[in-house]
Amino acid sequence: MDFESTNTARCAGFAIPDRMSGNGDAGLRPHSSLAFDNGDETTGRLLSELMRERTAQIHAEAERTGIVADILRRKADRQGYAVLLRNLLPVYERLEAALVQRAGHPVLAPFACRELHRSQALRRDLNRIHGDDFARALPLLPAAEAYADHVSRLAKDDEVALVAHAYVRYFGDLSGGQILKKLLGKALLLPPDMLSFYDFERLIDPAAVKRGLRAAIDLAGRMSPEPESLIAEAICAFRHNIRISCEVQLIAGGPAARPV
Repeated sequence: MDFESTNTARCAGFAIPDRMSGNGDAGLRPHSSLAFDNGDETTGRLLSELMRERTAQIHAEAERTGIVADILRRKADRQGYAVLLRNLLPVYERLEAALVQRAGHPVLAPFACRELHRSQALRRDLNRIHGDDFARALPLLPAAEAYADHVSRLAKDDEVALVAHAYVRYFGDLSGGQILKKLLGKALLLPPDMLSFYDFERLIDPAAVKRGLRAAIDLAGRMSPEPESLIAEAICAFRHNIRISCEVQLIAGGPAARPV
């Protein structure tokens, strides 16, 4: 699907629709007893706020385990970092293919923004760090295959849950990823053309993009019969990422912490 041919907004800010039309609203009509409506009746909180709060502990755990912890402690090398990228690639490819296919969906449309997507940048970095044989030479680990398969299952059976995985990956890339970019440049002496994964220069207004993404998450909370399940899916996304990080650390020769 050509994303630019759809009616979805470009990345410099998003218009989240108040109502849904066509087939995109299947399974997402409001449920008055559970819907979040500018904050639900019980907590008065937006789903995006709750998701951030309820994933804070496992987010911190992700930073303390596996190859990610080694990177933050400046103990990783280029080979280990390349293996991490190689194992993130299929996850992003599956996620982004599913998002683009659903670019007309009111919740998923903002995440279908091609300037936000990272799979092409991952391939560029892998080619420059390791060479164009990276797919053959670098191992694809079981945790990465399991995560990619999980994304594919959601795309088939529970497409709105994709928003939780997009939340974990893209907010991480737009925020903490910018810290990693500087750290990797210094610790591994990676030039900018090997760090395009963290380059969002084509986003005209990153702050507006983040607001649009949060609005999409809040819309998912209002329309979902079980908004708590979206928070649970975000926690699941962190667990998958931790498992990849730990398996990569083992391949790279570090003492991986036990995955959660």
